[in-house]
Amino acid sequence: MPRIRCRYVDCVFLENGYCGAAAVEIDPDEGCITYSHIDDVPAEDEWDEEELEELWEEEEEDLYADEEEADDTYEEEEE
Repeated sequence: MPRIRCRYVDCVFLENGYCGAAAVEIDPDEGCITYSHIDDVPAEDEWDEEELEELWEEEEEDLYADEEEADDTYEEEEE
C-alpha cells in the first residue's frame, strides 16, 4: 500500500510524517482536502530557555532522589 508523506504538521491524520487517513483526496489547486486542523493542540510548543532548564533540574533531582532511596534501602537490608 502506498504511503503519502504529509507536510502539514497540525493535521489530525499525521502519523510519523505520513498521512494516516483511510482515504485521501487531493485537489491540484487547493492541496489536500482530507487535511483537518488540530484546533486544541498548537503545531509547535515554544519553550522558554528558563522553563527547559527548570524541567531538566527537576528531572535530575528526581533521578538522584530515587537513587539515594535505593541506596538507603540496600544499606538497611545489609545490616
